[in-house]
Amino acid sequence: MKLSVVIPVYNEKNTIRTLLEKVKEIDDIEKEIIVVDDASTDGTVDILKQLEKENPDVKFIYKEVNKGKGDTLRVGFSYTTGDYVIVQDADLEYDPNDYRKLLRTLEEEKVDVVYGSRFSGNYEDMSNLHYMGNKILTLVTNFLFGVLLTDMETCYKLMPGDFVRKLEIRSSRFDFEPEITAKILKAGLRIKEVPISYKGRSHSQGKKITWKDGIGALFTLIKFRFFN
Repeated sequence: MKLSVVIPVYNEKNTIRTLLEKVKEIDDIEKEIIVVDDASTDGTVDILKQLEKENPDVKFIYKEVNKGKGDTLRVGFSYTTGDYVIVQDADLEYDPNDYRKLLRTLEEEKVDVVYGSRFSGNYEDMSNLHYMGNKILTLVTNFLFGVLLTDMETCYKLMPGDFVRKLEIRSSRFDFEPEITAKILKAGLRIKEVPISYKGRSHSQGKKITWKDGIGALFTLIKFRFFN
């Protein structure tokens, strides 16, 4: 089983090198790594160009125009060839060592999709606003789709590659998460959650999602539940 790891990057010059090293250290899993830069402006591209020389086994893609995380993932997914696909944010909030747990659950539980839940695992340094926003969006997801998730907004969604590559992703920003969850559930795929570790960062440290994205995510859930 091959895992495709898609890393969307935007202005992550302080973390991208360490993150890539952490992903590559998971050497007991067959994987391909695809890094997609969303037209960074802080010097990240220069670092990626150097990393590209040092890591010929990694695919690097450079977008010319910044269009958001959803658009970046749409590009990255088109380059995947793995049996399963996972998204890895470049900011060190999520630990790539949890890949093993997600893949093990996939094999043992015989489910279609595995979500890594921050709220059933160990999470640190999450702001109250971010915590409440995640909880509300997850509750709305459960109500609309009749499921019992604890963390809809998690970055770690282990999904079948064939399913991901056939998707028409319409969301360009952080509303990608509710869109992909809605489409997974409407397709009848079974989701299993497992606890993962998470260490949040603040906006001063580079976190980009805001309360406005939370409002957008709410409308996205409703839109893809009833109208798409």
